[in-house]
Amino acid sequence: MRYSTLPIKSGIQCLRRQPPHHARHLFPLSRQFTSTRQPREEQRPSFKGQLYESTQQRLKRERAEQEKYSQYHTASSGGRYAALLFVLVFFSTGGYYLGTLKPAPPPTSSTTTLSNLQPVRHDTSSSNLQAAWADFVNIVGKDNVSTDENNLNSHSGSEFSSYSRKDTEKPFIVVYPATTEEVSRLMKVCHERLIPVTPYSGGTSLEGHYTPTRGGVCIDFQRMNRVLALHKNDLDVVVQPAVGWEDLNEEISSEGLFFPPDPGPGAMIGGMIGTGCSGTNAYRYGTMREWVVSLTVVLADGTIIKTRQRPKKSSAGYDLTKLFIGSEGTLGLVTEATLKLAVKPKSQNVAVASFPSVHHAADCARRVVEEGIPVAGIEILDDVQMQCINASKTTRREWKEAPTLFFKFAGTPLGVKEQVGIVQKLAKSAGGQTFEFARGDDEMKELWSARKEALWSVMAMKKDPSDHVWTTDVAVPISRLPDIVEATKRDLTQSGLLAGICGHVGDGNFHAIILFNDKQKDLAEEVVHRMVKNAVEMEGTVTGEHGIGLVKRDYLPHELGETTVDAMRRLKHAFDPLCLLNCDKIVRVQPPAPGEIKKW
Repeated sequence: MRYSTLPIKSGIQCLRRQPPHHARHLFPLSRQFTSTRQPREEQRPSFKGQLYESTQQRLKRERAEQEKYSQYHTASSGGRYAALLFVLVFFSTGGYYLGTLKPAPPPTSSTTTLSNLQPVRHDTSSSNLQAAWADFVNIVGKDNVSTDENNLNSHSGSEFSSYSRKDTEKPFIVVYPATTEEVSRLMKVCHERLIPVTPYSGGTSLEGHYTPTRGGVCIDFQRMNRVLALHKNDLDVVVQPAVGWEDLNEEISSEGLFFPPDPGPGAMIGGMIGTGCSGTNAYRYGTMREWVVSLTVVLADGTIIKTRQRPKKSSAGYDLTKLFIGSEGTLGLVTEATLKLAVKPKSQNVAVASFPSVHHAADCARRVVEEGIPVAGIEILDDVQMQCINASKTTRREWKEAPTLFFKFAGTPLGVKEQVGIVQKLAKSAGGQTFEFARGDDEMKELWSARKEALWSVMAMKKDPSDHVWTTDVAVPISRLPDIVEATKRDLTQSGLLAGICGHVGDGNFHAIILFNDKQKDLAEEVVHRMVKNAVEMEGTVTGEHGIGLVKRDYLPHELGETTVDAMRRLKHAFDPLCLLNCDKIVRVQPPAPGEIKKW
């Protein structure tokens, strides 16, 4: 009986040894297992019992899950929010880190569309800006770094700007460098810390050019206001960006020279280059683009470049000088400029002619241009504008309140006299009612004073703190000038807004100066919108000399086409890949919000 006393495993091994037949017969396999010392299995429950037990376990699990769900929803909302925030921060940080390990491949297209742009990433946290403050102090000195609230507000916009800034759109700090090297060091700090930068010189721009939409740092060139070198024999001068055009002309006048571009009073060379401005002399002498020889520019990463030497002509490579003119500080910061100068004319004079309608006045300007008369300038002021000048008492004399042309003549005494006679005849044939020319320097200044006081005379008409002035400009081919001036005049009259028309009509460029209050803002926007739309449809431009800024950037695709704007956007990102310099100006760097762009 040795098989019955073996352990099961041994018994199985023994069975594999094939015991004698009679032994297998006497001790069946089932009997071997039951005869060991292992405990007998308990009897399995019936099918009904198993079903009952399974149902009970399932109900217990469901009750437990309901209790967990109830506990989760009765937990504090603060705890859930903290947990969710932790998860978001953790995965966002992890995703950003992984993204930096494998940067996106460089673009292969020639243009950059809005849909292909990466989000702009700036660091305007208090800790980063405060740390930058210490860096700036080390560069320019504590006295040249300001966080004064009034100073910050004055570097965010002005009462004559057509852009209404948001309360959040102001710089954290204003810095005043004195040299190109200091500007370079400032930009290196901002580049390393991802801080946006807004340049500022005269602060006379009109389209929101220096509003710091991203906060950050404002670099004010106020201390860079020197004339560095005057080369009289070469007819050029080297200046810093905060030199005013009026101050420059006063300084070089004794040398018999002058700088022709003449925008509004207070404008400085840096801003004039940034907007590609012109002024009342543009018909004869051209715009700012024709009077800049070369530039010293600090790029977004602090690199210093010089675009040309001093010769008046050069075919050496790309014309980077022209590229930076009109770029509004979005591609680089101008720290020095070499400007061409002109010889002061031997003789000058001014004439004033009034007309029965603005269309008659514009038609007379067209005739003078078509005749090829080399007048120095042709300016127009409509009847409303003349009324504002009389009412504001900004000039010494009383003017006829009718559409008026102002002519400026320059050249030899004999040439000027001949020009005055020809223009007088043309004015009469165009329906002119009066014609008056100056008979001396004092009278010449008096006659021209009305043109220079146009903006200020409308601003003087403000009766309430909620009143605002919107100054805008367009330009069209000279043959279409009478049509658009008349259409704009009619639109302004029908709107009921107090608005004057003035401008440099010799080159097809004119302005509308509109007075409105907060309730009339939408109405003023519609009038300006139609004015711009009419100009584009007449093969004109949305701005002749004010620049694009924030207000007119969404009109550019209608004037130039989407692909041209996309090419501009590629240039912006080539020079400023982190989008630090005057972000959001000229071209968008992020898609607009719904309803932000006015329907064309």
